[in-house]
Amino acid sequence: MLCIPITADTNEKALQDIVQAGGEGHSRLADVIEIRLDYISHPDLERLLSHRPKPIIVTCRPTREGGKFDGPEEARIRLLEKAVELGAEFIDIEHDSIQHFRNRGKSKVIVSYHNFQETPDNLNEIYTRLSNSSADIVKIVTTAREITDNLNVFHLLEEVSRGVLQYAHTACKPVIAFCMGELGQISRILAPKYGSYLTFGSLAVGKESAPGQLTAKEMREVYHIDKIDKETALYGLIGNPVGHSMGPYIHNAAFGELGINAVYLPFKVENLKEFVQGFKSLNVQGYSVTIPHKEAIVPHLDGLDPLAREICAVNTVVNKAGKLIGYNTDSTAALRELEEGLGDLKGKKVTLIGAGGAARAIAFGLKQREAKITLVNRTNEKARRLAQELGCHYKRFEDVTKVDREVLINTTSVGMYPRTDDIPVPLEVFRPGMWVFDIVYNPLQTRLLKEAAERGCHTLDGLKMFLYQAAQQFELWTGHPAPLQLMERVVRERLIQQKPK
Repeated sequence: MLCIPITADTNEKALQDIVQAGGEGHSRLADVIEIRLDYISHPDLERLLSHRPKPIIVTCRPTREGGKFDGPEEARIRLLEKAVELGAEFIDIEHDSIQHFRNRGKSKVIVSYHNFQETPDNLNEIYTRLSNSSADIVKIVTTAREITDNLNVFHLLEEVSRGVLQYAHTACKPVIAFCMGELGQISRILAPKYGSYLTFGSLAVGKESAPGQLTAKEMREVYHIDKIDKETALYGLIGNPVGHSMGPYIHNAAFGELGINAVYLPFKVENLKEFVQGFKSLNVQGYSVTIPHKEAIVPHLDGLDPLAREICAVNTVVNKAGKLIGYNTDSTAALRELEEGLGDLKGKKVTLIGAGGAARAIAFGLKQREAKITLVNRTNEKARRLAQELGCHYKRFEDVTKVDREVLINTTSVGMYPRTDDIPVPLEVFRPGMWVFDIVYNPLQTRLLKEAAERGCHTLDGLKMFLYQAAQQFELWTGHPAPLQLMERVVRERLIQQKPK
């Protein structure tokens, strides 16, 4: 179930949000609505509960547990007891206050534990303690400091779902569990897969009740949370940052189009080794790999496709019977777009900006097509080392304007959303008639491409490369042809929505 918290600061605004959250049919967002009384200065419970469109959780969170209520504890308890008298389906009360809560009537009681500092290792012990209370449902919400913290929550949910945590005087009670913060977003999405009683999504951006809360619309329309179950296959993007990526939009749309029970998630990864080892327990079926991990992931894999082995960089991982095999679809995708625009690349003088995994993949493809490559990078030593490996030329970044070129390719993330005013090279590099290819696709028209076009250059944006490499990933993972037209439409619509009004 998806619960929408109401965080309005007046009764009137709260009532409006309740109606919006509980809409029927295609407009339905919430399965359950949580009214946060601590956000409202003078809550009118009778009005708030009189015409509720969905089951209601009444919560009045004190400041010590991350809420806004700073009045007397007795007054807070009285508010919750009044909600019981008015027929609220659920009451949420803190683990250190439940002993003072007497009047429960027919309402189900949720006992809550919040940790805004970390995800402790003893979640089972915390669950045991809370489960031994008089509550009907246990809620444990922690903060993810590392993406692997989510694994502790998944493990707890799985054990409760299997009935492993049983005690002499009580059976396992239903549990709500997930992590807060950006690194905990995946646990909010995957809550249904691992057996959480419900999860939370905000009514809109700016109406969140906790850090890392996605909107209910995104949960339903992008991640299809109402279709996630224990059989849902997992895929995702390994990178840092990942918030800009269109991967979740196109791959989840493609899964939905073909009726594949799968979900694609953004994994913001800092410690790559710990992530790869830890997430093997989730049996993730495939990964996309982006900056800065395309080269670093190679030693953590069980094998490489021949092309990826030659390039020594990976942007795709396929789980084959528990073995993680690396592929590179960047090279073929980039060369396909270049050849569609320029035709034969043999003998073309190409200046390649960057020396990371994408540069390595594109340079390898250009070398196969006998282009004349010069590498340039802000860190000159990286360009020199890569040039030695590939057997091509390199120049110091300060000399980029002196290089004779017909084609300029930016393989760095410079100019990518949200830093759209950045440009990877000085304007003096542009010459009328030359080709400029920017692999950045968000935004489509980067500053590099705008400046180049204004100076008489031909330009190629990064969208086709992104789509071609993603389609090949999808086919490697699923064995099905990728719905390329759908994927392109989804990206273009998303980019339009993202533009500043």
